[in-house]
Amino acid sequence: MHIPPFDNQNKPIVDVDDPTVPLNYFNIVKLKKGQAFAYEVPGYETCIVPATGTIDVNVEGFKATSLGHRVEDVWDGEPEGVYVPVAAKAEMVCISDTAEVFICGARYDKVLEAFDVRADALDKVQYGSDETKTHRKIKHILGTKYHDRVGRLLVSELFTVGEGGWSGFPSHKHDTDRLPLETRHDETYNFRFKPNYGSGVQMLQREDGKPGDAYHLVDGSTICLDSGYHPCAVLPGYQMYYFTILGGLSQRSLVQYFQPSHAAQLETIPGIKDMIAKFK
Repeated sequence: MHIPPFDNQNKPIVDVDDPTVPLNYFNIVKLKKGQAFAYEVPGYETCIVPATGTIDVNVEGFKATSLGHRVEDVWDGEPEGVYVPVAAKAEMVCISDTAEVFICGARYDKVLEAFDVRADALDKVQYGSDETKTHRKIKHILGTKYHDRVGRLLVSELFTVGEGGWSGFPSHKHDTDRLPLETRHDETYNFRFKPNYGSGVQMLQREDGKPGDAYHLVDGSTICLDSGYHPCAVLPGYQMYYFTILGGLSQRSLVQYFQPSHAAQLETIPGIKDMIAKFK
């Protein structure tokens, strides 16, 4: 499902018990200097990630000051985040001129401890190549490093390196719990382009060998993925970023099932197996 960009007025874009991705939660909060925002999401663990701007965060006594240092856009520096336990009250205050903040979440039923993830603690992966049009950089905010501190939520930022490249290829899906082949993970993306008038396409093929659908992506598009194979691409001449939220049904570790028609491409893309190992 494609949700075109709109003024959500700091209200969830993907709320609890969403009919398409019930395991995910997503909100974008926009603040000006001195403005505050508070929230709590029963039944979901969440993560606060400034897209741009700097905020102070208080999660029931756990404080993370000066979180986020990007000014112009998501290409302007490294991400930072704060993990918020299930149903905990989180408050943020904008201390820069403006701030745009992603709040993402996954359904979970246990209460863990809040913690922050600073730029020097990110788990980074770069793979693919310009020749295969698959050159990509991933910055895991809640990745393998925090496997014992998070319930079901995986949070990353993904960048196409160069222009006109593909992401999520070879095509894969993760909509069915059938270990060891695959896990059920709902997935939500928010896209950005550089320059911001760029665009791309999100493919969604429900069954191997049958035609699927495609969605025109623009700056600020949100995509909700419940099932099917889902590669995406950016137009030549532009760069693409997407904020990625994954919520597992029965475990945190993601097991992708690669589309049989394209699985042989795994042997042609440099470093892709390291990328797969990091999405845990």
